[in-house]
Amino acid sequence: MTFPYRTLIAALGALAATACSPSGPVDAPQEAKSGGTKSGCLSRAYPEIGGPISLVNDKGEAVTQDTFKGHPALIYFGFTYCPDVCPMTLVTVARAYKMLPEGMEPPQTLLISIDPERDTPEKLSEYVATSAFPDNLVGLTGTPEQVRAAAQAFIADYSRVDDPSSTAGYTMDHTSLLYLMDEDWNLKTFFTHDDTSETIAACLADVMGE
Repeated sequence: MTFPYRTLIAALGALAATACSPSGPVDAPQEAKSGGTKSGCLSRAYPEIGGPISLVNDKGEAVTQDTFKGHPALIYFGFTYCPDVCPMTLVTVARAYKMLPEGMEPPQTLLISIDPERDTPEKLSEYVATSAFPDNLVGLTGTPEQVRAAAQAFIADYSRVDDPSSTAGYTMDHTSLLYLMDEDWNLKTFFTHDDTSETIAACLADVMGE
């Protein structure tokens, strides 16, 4: 049973705007925590989360949700200048994929940049090629309006935080969730920063092995 839409927004919102701050991500409310069991995974399929996207991939090609239909996709909103949370999350996903049952193909992995000012297709192309990240990682960017629309469809929030002491000049605070979409681009489940490679792998094996 899903809880009310406003409660869902509040629960996910508690994970927002802190992911890349010095203090790290805040704890999620109990309702927003995911788990590695099948029942826990299936309880996270909120129809309110997820929607159309219109972006550009790391090759400079226009893409929409239809580009990725036909196969499950794991989506993460982050940015290439993220100092720790984003790369750690992607490494965790890569490790989870290696734990999947033999013969099970991992979901298509998508990194949607919430920093389009700096994350050009060229920058994303270089970033997603990092050897510790999933082999099938694709970077997506777009205009600020396109990125904001995609984030709103996933109830993902982000904001720019000026940092004069940083060589980059600013950072981005953002929701740190992983969204698993099915082959029809409907949310199957999501993962929080509490999930380990082991719990993600167990959940993916359960959900994708149905």
